[in-house]
Amino acid sequence: MNGKSTMMDFLEEPLPGVGTYEDFNTIDWVREKSRDRDRHREITNRSKESTWALLHSVSDAFSGWLLMLFIGLLAGSLAGLIDISAHWMTDLKEGVCLAGFWFNHEHCCWKSNTTFTDRDKCPEWKSWSQLILGYGEGAFAYILNYFMYVVWALMFSLLAVLLVKGFAPYACGSGIPEIKTILSGFIIRGYLGKWTLVIKTITLVLAVSSGLSLGKEGPLVHVACCCGNILCHLFTKYRKNEAKRREVLSAAAAAGVSVAFGAPIGGVLFSLEEVSYYFPLKTLWRSFFAALVAAFTLRSINPFGNSRLVLFYVEFHMPWHLLELVPFILLGIFGGLWGAFFIRSNIAWCRRRKTTRLGKYPVLEVFVVTAITAILAFPNEYTRMSTSELISELFNDCGILDSSKLCEYVNDFNSTKGDDLPDRAAGPGVYTAMWQLALALIMKVFITIFTFGMKVPSGLFIPSMAVGAIAGRLLGVAVEQLAFYHHDWAIFSGWCSQGADCITPGLYAMVGAAACLGGVTRMTVSLVVIMFELTGGLEYIVPLMAAAMTSKWVADAVGREGIYDAHIRLNGYPFLEAKEEFSHKTRAMDVMRPRKNDPPLTVITQDSMTVEDVETIVTNTTYSGYPVVVSRASQRLVGFVLRRDLIISIENARKKQDGIVSTSIICFTDYCPPLPPSSPSVLKLRSILDLSPFTVTDETPMEIVVDIFRKLGLRQCLVTHNGKLLGIITKKDVLKHIAQMANQDPESILFN
Repeated sequence: MNGKSTMMDFLEEPLPGVGTYEDFNTIDWVREKSRDRDRHREITNRSKESTWALLHSVSDAFSGWLLMLFIGLLAGSLAGLIDISAHWMTDLKEGVCLAGFWFNHEHCCWKSNTTFTDRDKCPEWKSWSQLILGYGEGAFAYILNYFMYVVWALMFSLLAVLLVKGFAPYACGSGIPEIKTILSGFIIRGYLGKWTLVIKTITLVLAVSSGLSLGKEGPLVHVACCCGNILCHLFTKYRKNEAKRREVLSAAAAAGVSVAFGAPIGGVLFSLEEVSYYFPLKTLWRSFFAALVAAFTLRSINPFGNSRLVLFYVEFHMPWHLLELVPFILLGIFGGLWGAFFIRSNIAWCRRRKTTRLGKYPVLEVFVVTAITAILAFPNEYTRMSTSELISELFNDCGILDSSKLCEYVNDFNSTKGDDLPDRAAGPGVYTAMWQLALALIMKVFITIFTFGMKVPSGLFIPSMAVGAIAGRLLGVAVEQLAFYHHDWAIFSGWCSQGADCITPGLYAMVGAAACLGGVTRMTVSLVVIMFELTGGLEYIVPLMAAAMTSKWVADAVGREGIYDAHIRLNGYPFLEAKEEFSHKTRAMDVMRPRKNDPPLTVITQDSMTVEDVETIVTNTTYSGYPVVVSRASQRLVGFVLRRDLIISIENARKKQDGIVSTSIICFTDYCPPLPPSSPSVLKLRSILDLSPFTVTDETPMEIVVDIFRKLGLRQCLVTHNGKLLGIITKKDVLKHIAQMANQDPESILFN
C-alpha cells in the first residue's frame, strides 16, 4: 500500500471487532466515554443539516427512555411469572387443588365457604395423604405427607442443578457479585446472555420451590440485568458502547430490586449504593422510571400475590418508645455478629468447595443439602412454610381474629379499644411457637451457610431477613412478657402501664430482619428505604436506621467486607472498591512492571517494526496492550495500542489490502518514513492507536494512583521518568498491591 493510504476511522470505517474487548478483561472507560462524546457530537452537528437528521437526533435522545420502558415491562413480566410459579410449586409439595391443579393453596380456597379460622382447611384443597389414602389424620398419613414433601423438594432441586450444569453454568448463585464486577467495567461473556436468562428464570422457580434456605430476590437482579443487556442490542449506541451499556445495567439492577421487594425507590438507592460503579444523574431518573414500570407490571400480572406494592404490609397500632431503642440496638448487634459469622463461614465453605473434590460433584451437594433441609424442615411448621410467608407472619401484629399460635395469648378483652389489644400473658400456643421458632433459627443460621453458593440460583436477602425476624420476634415476645409481669419497674413506668398495648413483637421482627440483612450486605440507607417500602411503616425509620447502622458497625469491626465483596475476592474478580481508603506510603515505581531483575518492558516502535515482528510479540506475550514508542533507544512515548485491535487489524490487512506481507512495515504515524521502491506496502495503524494514554511519573504516590484508577475507571496507566517510558501499572497490579498491603494473598486476583 505505497503512496496514499485511506485512514481508518471508528465513526466512518470501523473494522468489525476493533474497539471491543476480550472475555475476562476490563473495559477502557476513558476511551468508551470519548467515543460516545464523538458520536453524540456528530449526531448533533448533522441534525442541523436536514429534517431526517433532526428526527434521528431526537430518536437517539429518546431511545434511553424507551429502553427503560422495555426493561421494566420484561423484568416485571418475568418476575410475575416466577412469583406465580414459585407459589404454586411450593404448595405442590404439600397437596393439590381439586378445583384446578394449577391453583396454589390460597387461590384454591378463595371460593370456599369455610370459616375464617379454618380458611386453610377448605375441601377443595387435598393433602397428598387425603388424595392417596382418603384420609389426612394419623401416623401413616403424616409419614406419607412427609415423604411426598421430601420427594418433591429433591425433584425440584435436582432438576434445577441439572439444568444449570447442562445449559447455563452462569445461572447459578445470586449473581450480584458478578453484576457488581461487570458494572465496574469487567467483561464476562455470556453472563447476561439469552441462555442464562432462560435457565435462570426456570431454575429460580425450581430452587425456591424446593424449600432450600434461599430467596429469589438477589437472582431477580441478575434476571433484570440479563433483560437489560439483551434489549441493549436493539439500540446501536448501547450495543456498541460498553460504558453506555453499563448505564443501562445500573437501571436494570434497580428494576430487579423493585420487582423483588416492590420497592422502586429502594431499588434505585440499592443500585446507587451497592452495585453501580458509574451512576450519572440521568441514570438516576431512568433507573427510577424502569423500577416503577417493573413494579407496576408485576402488580398487574399478580395483583393478589406477594407482588403487591407492599410485600410485607404492617399495621402496628402503637408507636414505639424511646427506651425501646435499647433492644433495637441489641438486635443490631446480633445482626452484625450474625453477618460477620455468616460471611466467614460461607467463604470458608465455598473456598473448601473450590479446592477439594466436593466442587466436582455439584449435583450430589445439592441433593444432600436439599435432603437435609427438607427432612429437618417438615416437622416444624415455621420451617415448612415458605420463607416469605414466615417473615410475613413474624411481622404481623396480633389482632382479635388472628388464629396463629404466635397470637394465642390469655385473652382479656375488657380493656380493648377498637383493634388495639392490651399486652397479655402468653398462652400455651405462644410458648410452643417460641421453641419452634428457636429451632427454626438454629436451622436457618447453619443451613444457609451451606446453601448460598451452590450450583442453583440462590439469593440471600430473604434468608437473612428470616433469621433476623425470628430473633426479633423472640426478643419482642420476651420484652412484651417482661413488661406485662413487671410493669411497675422503673424502665416501664410512665409509658407501659398494666393493660396497655405498648410492646409490639412484630416491630421487633421487622427491626431484626433489617439488622441481619444489613450485617450480611452492609447496606444502610437503601436498606432502610427498602424496609419502609416493604412494610409501609414510615414511622419506624428511626428504629430501622438504628439497627442497620449498629449492625454495620459491629460487622465492620469483625470483618470489613460484605458478602458480595467477599465473593468477588474469592472469585478473583478485578473489582476496585471505591469506598475504601488507601493510606500506604508507596510510589508508582514500587508497583509498576517491569520490576528489578525482570525482562525489559515489551514495546512497539512507531515506524520501524514489521508485521512479523509485531505478530511475534503478540504470540509470545499475553498482555492486553502495548506501549508505542518513538524508538527503543529513546523510549519516548507515542501512545498505547490494544492487543485485540492489533490482531484484528493485521488479519484484516492481510486479507483485504494488497501488498501486506510479513516484511511490511507497521506505521503508527501520519507520515511514514520513505522506503525503497522495492519495499512491500506499509500498514498504517494510526487509527487504532490511543494517542492520549494516561501517564504518571515514577514518584507519584500510590494513594493518588489508586484514586485515579477508581475515579477514571482506568485499565492501565503508563509510568514515565523525564518523559521516557519506564513501565506500566494495570488494574490487576493495583489490586494485587492493595491485597499485599492488607496482608492478603495477592495471587487471589486472577483477572485484569
